[in-house]
This record gives sequence, structure tokens and C-alpha cells, in this order.
Amino acid sequence: QVQLAESGGGLVQAGGSLRLSCAASGRTFSSYVLGWFRQAPGKEREFVATISWSDGIRYYADSVKGRFTISRDNPKTMVYLQMNSLKPEDTAVYYCAAVYYGYSQYNSPKLRSSEYAFWGQGTQVTVSS
Repeated sequence: QVQLAESGGGLVQAGGSLRLSCAASGRTFSSYVLGWFRQAPGKEREFVATISWSDGIRYYADSVKGRFTISRDNPKTMVYLQMNSLKPEDTAVYYCAAVYYGYSQYNSPKLRSSEYAFWGQGTQVTVSS
């Protein structure tokens, strides 16, 4: 069974940075896609970023492009989300998610939460103005 555990959330001032971590276990992840989603109070869960474990192809939501970077550490089976230039509208619970996908994301990125099978418990990020 795939298990995902997020960490690294917290309170930060606008313009600051945080790095979220997601520890993945229970499988060999070479054919998996890992993603970050977020959900603010009263809003739908929304896509933030995704990365293919095998070839490292990445996609970002327009709202975070240029500010956030998703990366992976293969030996440690960790996925990270480096968040810079944070804004109050980035405040949300951030979730790590995974799905088995044996193909390249090059032309078919996994951008919808319904496409992911495994989820972590989430970590709160609060950005003060």
C-alpha cells in the first residue's frame, strides 16, 4: 500500500519561502506520478504541480509558475515543493498525491485530483500579509 506523509508547512510572511516534503513509501515508484494539490477553506481542491518519477517531467498551475518548484529525490523516495515569493492567496492545506502511470506525462499530464489514487493527510501553509 502506498503511503504518503507531508511535512514542512507553517506560518510565513508574504514574500517568504517554505519547502514542503512528501515521504513516499510502500512501492517502487519508478512508474508513478507524484503531485501536489491544495485546498483553501470553502474552496475546491486545486492542482499545484506534478512530476513523473521516471523522467522528471513537470507541470505547474499558472498561479504558481515561476514561484514554486517540484522535485524528487529518487534514493530517498521524497518529493519536494519549494515555494518562494509566497502570497496570502497561497494559504491552504497542501496535499501530496500519487498514482501509478506507466506512460510519459509529456502529452497527458495528470492535473486533476480525481486522477490520483493515493493521498497524504496534508500540511497547513499560512501566508500572512
